[in-house]
Amino acid sequence: MGKRIPLWQILMVLVFMVTLLMYTIVVVEGYIHIALIISGAFAAIVAIANGYKWSYLEKGIINNITNSMQALLILLTVGMLIGTWIAGGIIQTMIYYGLMILNPNIFLVATVLICCVVSLSTGSAWTTAGTVGIALIGIGTALDISLPMTAGAIISGAYFGDKMSPLSDSTNLAAAMAGANLFDHVKHMVYSVVPSLCISLVIYGILSMGHSGSANVDMSDVTLLMNGLKDNFYISPILLIPPLFVILMVIFKIPAMPGLFAGALLGVVFAVLFQGGDLGQLIGITMYDGYVSETGIEFLDALLTRGGLSSMFYSSVLVLCAMVIGGVLDASDMLKIICEKLLRFSKSTGSLVLIVLSTCIACNIIAADQYVAIVLPGRMFKQEFEDRRLKHKNLSRCLEDAGTVTSALVPWTTCGAYMSSTLGVATLAYLPYSFLNLMNPFISLFYGFTGITMEKMTEEEYQAILKQRELDAALAAA
Repeated sequence: MGKRIPLWQILMVLVFMVTLLMYTIVVVEGYIHIALIISGAFAAIVAIANGYKWSYLEKGIINNITNSMQALLILLTVGMLIGTWIAGGIIQTMIYYGLMILNPNIFLVATVLICCVVSLSTGSAWTTAGTVGIALIGIGTALDISLPMTAGAIISGAYFGDKMSPLSDSTNLAAAMAGANLFDHVKHMVYSVVPSLCISLVIYGILSMGHSGSANVDMSDVTLLMNGLKDNFYISPILLIPPLFVILMVIFKIPAMPGLFAGALLGVVFAVLFQGGDLGQLIGITMYDGYVSETGIEFLDALLTRGGLSSMFYSSVLVLCAMVIGGVLDASDMLKIICEKLLRFSKSTGSLVLIVLSTCIACNIIAADQYVAIVLPGRMFKQEFEDRRLKHKNLSRCLEDAGTVTSALVPWTTCGAYMSSTLGVATLAYLPYSFLNLMNPFISLFYGFTGITMEKMTEEEYQAILKQRELDAALAAA
């Protein structure tokens, strides 16, 4: 153990990390993995200069990685599930029936709901915006509806699904950083996301009034997509059984990894029975490399070519790299010192939630990356939530309510830049109409100050955490 590191040195480490991340993202337009590792190395140098031994810091890193292994295994399992569900026509069926609700008379409301369905099916706001989002932009133009309004509706729906889908990497990451069970996390987000969605739909419904009489509506993109799905895949309500299986899995609290793997195998069965898939191809290639769509329809192929174990390598390695700097910051008590300073202003659960939400938004603005906005606050405030006996799912929900949804509202983040370039609408133009994204942090803050839905740990759960801390400390000292 070394001495207490001065605050100015800790701030120097954070400034170094943020600067390197922003340089990598904005200037180089590269991957942030190495930037996190280099930042971890710099943090280790500062810690060693203050008397910490490398062997102690290394154990902290390894312990951090060990604690993240369950989340990594779930991420990899989700990759396999996505690949087999597309091969089985399951995701295509969800998208097809989602597109059937498109009604020009309530275009903005329908846009949100369609994007909800597609994003829930795929677990990706980016994929949703880059496929059906582009088609909906074209329809909105034909309807003479404001492009920023349409883009805002697309993003609201896309991020609802991105937050609520067990297939989403950000959903898995938030649960992992907070130490929450994946399905407990998803169920707990219902309290903040569903009210945000309902209020958003009311507002979009009001905005849609006056736009319903437009003639010459070009539905060709949506028609092409629906016909492409119907012509190339077997579409039937029976293919909705696997998603229902996942829902039942959540209800009956089946452990995430075996349940999701069972869902992936169910996708293999459906692919063989309904899509004429080859069993050897599915197990030997699709579950690893994902599904490759070859319909000849460009935006349909872009939507459906994804999944597989390998598709989760980016997120999985990102978690490992984040654990490097997280382990150093933890072992050297840098995170603890920062939290002590911030938590001086936290006298209640509400103020604690406010600090977490503000930190997530600040990370999006400063570090320009959604993953950093989930990982860093998650590592910083996990112990404080435990000390106040607040269940882990309270923290994981806060991470998503601010870290995930606000990432698309900052022009220079990866999410903001992608949405702007893909939809052809400036970030600051669609920002006022992204109602779900704007309201989510405030609803989360409401729960924090009122205490509603902020569930407490049982005595057994809290004692188990204390025992785990003692074990971690013993391993680090050994």
